[in-house]
Amino acid sequence: MADVEIFAQERGLTHLLPELKKGALVAQDPTCHDRLEIFSDDDKRILTDEVTHKWRQTPTLYYMVVMSSLAAAVQGMDEAVINGAQIIYPKQFGIGDSTSKRDSWLVGLINSAPYLCVLCCATISCWMTHPLNHYLGRKKTIFITCMISFLTCIWSGLTNTWWHLFIARFFLGFGIGPKSATVPVYTAECSPAPIRGALVMMWQMWTAFGIALGDLIDLTFYFIPDTPGVTGLNWRLMLGSAGIPGLIVCMQVLFAPESPRWLISKGRYEDAFNELCRLRFSRVQAARDLYYIHVLLEAENEMKKGRNRVVEMFTIPRNRHAALASWVVMFGQQFCGVNVIAYYSSTIFVESGFSQVSALASSLGFGALNWLFALPAVFTIDTFGRRNLLLFTFPCMAICLLITGFSFWSTSETGRVAGVSIGIYLFAIFYSPGEGPVPFTYSAEAFPLYIRDIGMSFATATTWFWNFILSITWPSLVLAFKPQGAFGWYAAWCCILWVLILLFVRETKGRTLEELDQIFAVPLSTHAAYGLRQIPYGFKKFVLFQNPTPEVLYEFETESEVSSTGGDEKARKEVKEDLEKPNA
Repeated sequence: MADVEIFAQERGLTHLLPELKKGALVAQDPTCHDRLEIFSDDDKRILTDEVTHKWRQTPTLYYMVVMSSLAAAVQGMDEAVINGAQIIYPKQFGIGDSTSKRDSWLVGLINSAPYLCVLCCATISCWMTHPLNHYLGRKKTIFITCMISFLTCIWSGLTNTWWHLFIARFFLGFGIGPKSATVPVYTAECSPAPIRGALVMMWQMWTAFGIALGDLIDLTFYFIPDTPGVTGLNWRLMLGSAGIPGLIVCMQVLFAPESPRWLISKGRYEDAFNELCRLRFSRVQAARDLYYIHVLLEAENEMKKGRNRVVEMFTIPRNRHAALASWVVMFGQQFCGVNVIAYYSSTIFVESGFSQVSALASSLGFGALNWLFALPAVFTIDTFGRRNLLLFTFPCMAICLLITGFSFWSTSETGRVAGVSIGIYLFAIFYSPGEGPVPFTYSAEAFPLYIRDIGMSFATATTWFWNFILSITWPSLVLAFKPQGAFGWYAAWCCILWVLILLFVRETKGRTLEELDQIFAVPLSTHAAYGLRQIPYGFKKFVLFQNPTPEVLYEFETESEVSSTGGDEKARKEVKEDLEKPNA
């Protein structure tokens, strides 16, 4: 225990030495509490419940989960309310001619303003995440971004020209970028390991809930009439209401714990221990996590010294392969066409023959399905694997988009409406458990520890950049290609993305950090050839119902065989040495 005593003296935690010693023992051997008498009966019960009743957590932890979920819902509502408002405000602003190229581009520009990535999300907003989190912490970053969402949503509801609405929504992007990168990280840093993955995945699930809630608000406020002196009160309330959850989060975050990892990175060990005591049932759990976070941060800081992490993300093959795979899944999340429906479903339904009220109700149906089928993803993503889910759902999404687009050729209004509705609803069912939750989960685990924050900034910048491209071009795409060609365009991209996933995206389900290093170290050409060989294997297994022998691509080495050549290997060796030194 000499290392623990030195740690306690250096950090001014000698008054916590008994708890730190117990915590270090549990960190080294999670089952030692059953054999050692220094652990009290309460310690043994709590540490056992950690495994047998992993969802039995403190009220503070679940308060943090509720707050993070509401922050995700803010994101979804920001995306959804414009869907209903755009069937009303363009005529008021003189840009409602669907046959005009100018009006189509202006409507697309307004809708895509928060994701105007060249100036906002990709090069400024997402890359603001690191300095905001570094200097202010997770709580203050969440507060600032949610306050930006609240103020800009209210501002959007007070505009009277298209360019004024564009400016308001442009500044909304400064809240969207850092929030989308910070909240999942904050959730992960506060959560215990057994349920960390499931809680992080809730970001996507509750974003989907926010989209459904935004669609419901659109339908509800549509019927509100104008009052004297106020034109377009319904769409103004739609846009303004999206800021209310952001205000609630701003009030919630005042009472939420700060990330213990961030506090430790600032040398505030006493504060970090107190916050961990709020998040865990026992002081032994808090001491264990405090010491473990400290060791990992020390190793991470050692790895970063004298290294250009941005350059190494693309020059080191293991990192480059992870960046490519993350780019594919993040690009695919946009170019599968989902946000065409999320942002423009009301307009699509109106063009197919629905009334405006029916179109808003049908959009609510899409939002509800998108959320409901995101719920099973918590279990399916670790059961079937990230890559397998994508390979199964992308062809299905392509078929659904073709059904939607080709239905516009129907001469029967009933048939056209039915075909469009079926295609869009089936698309939501296939998207939600696959390309919905996979990209953020995959990107968070693909990068090695020492470049993970930069890798996630790269991943979120990618998704918001292509979100902007998709949302600004859809109105003009429909004008040029008609709905049949526009939906066919994204169906074709689903097919292209299936090939890219087959060749370049590697399975990460249930892999340790060591195994992930080996998976992403496999040469690109080797993995691409393996993906091509999976086509006849899949045909025999799923079409001919044969039982072919699966090919094993990865031969995992034992920990002693892994060479210490990269940053992560060095970190893990240091951690292991610290935890396995003989007890004093």
